[in-house]
This record gives sequence, C-alpha cells and structure tokens, in this order.
Amino acid sequence: QVQLVESGGGLVPPGGSLRLSCAASRSFSSANVMGWYRQAPGKERELVATVATTGSTNYPDSVKDRFTISRDNAKNTVYLQMNSLKPEDTAVYYCTIRYTFASYWGQGTQVTVSS
Repeated sequence: QVQLVESGGGLVPPGGSLRLSCAASRSFSSANVMGWYRQAPGKERELVATVATTGSTNYPDSVKDRFTISRDNAKNTVYLQMNSLKPEDTAVYYCTIRYTFASYWGQGTQVTVSS
C-alpha cells in the first residue's frame, strides 16, 4: 500500500501564497510522474501541474508562471508552490503519483482564496 498525505491548504487572501506538500509512504525510486489536480464545486477535476522523472514540468495556462511543482526524493515528498492566488483558484487540491505498478491519490486539501 502507498499512502499520500497532503498538507498546507487553508484560507488565504487574493494575491497571497501557499505551499502544498504531499508525503508518500513509498520511495520515489519507482515513481514516474508526480502531479497535482484540483476540483472546484460543480466543476470537473483539472490538471494543475506535473513533474516527470526527467525533470520536465507541465502547467496549464491558468496557473503557469504562478504555480511551481517540485519534489524532494530524499523525503519522498512533492510540493506545489502557489503564488499570486486568485479566487478562482479555490478548490480541493489532490496529489497523485504514478508508480511503475500503480497510481495513487491523496485525500485532498482545501484551498480557499477569499478576502
């Protein structure tokens, strides 16, 4: 079993910043791709960011230049740094990791951007 535990969500005013963390119970040695998704009420789940073993990253235009995904192999943790947050960023954020044998999802952490 692989457990993904997310943290770092909360309430932040527009223009503020948050850093989300996702700690995996299994080594990243067998992980191929790590990523973050989000889902707002009444909307479909959407991709926020991914980082591959090669180090390449991918972001949609909605968050590009504001969000940054990174990883720490020694800590088996993936991060999402979110800057210049907007109300439309409000959603539940989910961490996902694709291992060679299966993919796993975190429980989700709420991010609310409001004054």
